[in-house]
Amino acid sequence: MKSHFLSAPRIAFQSQFNNHATMKNNKPSQPKKKSARMKVNASDNDSPGKKRPRRERNPPKALTLGQESEAPDIEDFSFTREEVSGVRASLLEWYDLNGRDLPWRTRGSEGNTGNAQEDKDEEEDRRAYGVWVSEVMLQQTRVQTVIDYYNRWMLKWPSLHHLASASLEEVNEMWAGLGYYRRARFLLEGAQMIVAGGEGFPRTVGALRKIPGIGDYTAGAIASIAFNEVVPVVDGNVVRVLARLKAISANPKDSATVKSFWKLAAQLVDPDRPGDFNQSLMELGATACTPLNPSCFSCPISIQCQALSISRKDESVTVTDYPSKGVKTKQREEFSAVCVVQILRGEDAFASDSSESGYLLVKRPDEGLLAGLWEFPSVMLKDEADSDARREAIDHFLEQSFGLNSTICIPITREDVGDFVHIFSHIRLRIFVELLVLRLKDETSFFRKHGKKTLTWKYVDSEALSSLGLTSGVRKVYAAVEKFKKNSLPKCSQPRRRSRLKQ
Repeated sequence: MKSHFLSAPRIAFQSQFNNHATMKNNKPSQPKKKSARMKVNASDNDSPGKKRPRRERNPPKALTLGQESEAPDIEDFSFTREEVSGVRASLLEWYDLNGRDLPWRTRGSEGNTGNAQEDKDEEEDRRAYGVWVSEVMLQQTRVQTVIDYYNRWMLKWPSLHHLASASLEEVNEMWAGLGYYRRARFLLEGAQMIVAGGEGFPRTVGALRKIPGIGDYTAGAIASIAFNEVVPVVDGNVVRVLARLKAISANPKDSATVKSFWKLAAQLVDPDRPGDFNQSLMELGATACTPLNPSCFSCPISIQCQALSISRKDESVTVTDYPSKGVKTKQREEFSAVCVVQILRGEDAFASDSSESGYLLVKRPDEGLLAGLWEFPSVMLKDEADSDARREAIDHFLEQSFGLNSTICIPITREDVGDFVHIFSHIRLRIFVELLVLRLKDETSFFRKHGKKTLTWKYVDSEALSSLGLTSGVRKVYAAVEKFKKNSLPKCSQPRRRSRLKQ
C-alpha cells in the first residue's frame, strides 16, 4: 500500500459500511411484467414446435402531430366553439369546488374591487411575486415539499424588495434541499433586476420573458394569474390533459409538437378568468389526469376526452398511452472522492462532541453544477479508483488549496467511511467518503495565512455546520461520517500519543 503524507494509524473501527452494503443504493432490477393487453391469443396456425411470429402492435388510433407524409394541418387539432365553451365551464366549475387550498393561490373571483388603483397595483405585484416564487419552486418538485419552503421563504422575504437585498449565500441556504440551485440564483438576480429598473413588476408575457430564468411557462403563469392577461400556460400536466383530450400520440418533447400544444392551450383560455382557468387545467393534470392512474370517472371533461373514447372501443388502447413516452436519456456515471477534514483545536481528545473542533468547507465555482454552494473538500475522479488513488488525489487538492501536509499538521486518524450513489437529473454520481482528523501545529499561522487566499473556504464548528443550508448530497456525507464516528468512537475515546503517529 502506498504511503500518503497525511497517513495516520488506522484505529480498529467497527465500520457499519462493511462491503459498502449500507450506503449503496443499488437494487437488483425486477423483471418487467408483461401487460395483459399485450398477450396474443393462439391461432389455428400455432403448433408446439413452431415459433409464434412476433406481434407488431399498432399505434393508438389517433391523430399524430409532426408526421411528414400524412400529417394533418394544425387546424385538425383545433377545438370547436362548443368544445371550448364546454371545457371552460366544466373545468372552472370543478376547480372552484375541488381546487387545493395552497398558500400561493388567489382566485380571480376574489379580486380587489373597490380598492384604490394604487392598492390594486400593490396587491397585484405581491401576488405576482408569490406566483413567481411558487412556480420556480414547483419545477421538478412535489407540491407537498414546496409548501414548507414557500412559507419559510415568504416569511423571510415577503416582497420583491426584501429578496433583492438578500445575498446569494442566504438564498442558497434557504433553498437547500430543493435542488436545481440555479433556479434560486435566477430568482435573486431577477428580483435585483426588477428593483433596479424602478418600474415595478413586469405585467405582460413579453416583459416577463426579459427577466433571467423566466421562460414561456412561468411568464404565462405570472401574467395570467396575477395580471389577468389572457395567455396560456403549458407544463407537463397541461400537455398530458391536452394530449388525451385530442388523442395526440406524438412525442411531447418534439419542438413542433410543443408549439402545437401551446396553440391548443391558447384556444381554451377563458378570457374572463384566465388565471383560474390555467390553474384548473394544471390542477386536473396533477390530481385527476395523472400519468399512470387517471381518475376518468371523476374527470369533469371526460365527455370531451378522445383518448377515453378510443380506449372504450379498442381494448388494446388505454388512456395512459397518451401522450407517448419519450426515450429517457441515460444518466452518465461519474465518481467523486470527498474528504471530511475535521480539525481538532485546544487540548481536547478526539471526540464526536468536541466543542474545540471544526470542519473545512470549500465553495464551488460560480458556474456549473451546484454553482456557489458549500461542500467538503472533494475531487472528481476519472473512474472508480481504489483507496490509494483517491487519497493521492485528495492529498494533492489539500496541499494545493490549504498547504496541508505533514510539516504543518499532525494526522490523528484517517479512515474510509464508505460510498453511496447520489442522483442528479443527468448524472449518477458515486461518492467515496473518507474522514481525516488532524491537529495543526500552528493554528494562528494557518488561519491567518490561508484566510487571505483567493480560494473561498471557511472553518465551521459542528453546531454551525448542522444549521447551514447544505445540499442533500453534502448532508448525506456529513450524516454518514457522524454515524461512522458514533459507532466507532468507543474504541478510541482516549487520545493517542503523537509519537505513535506516522508522518
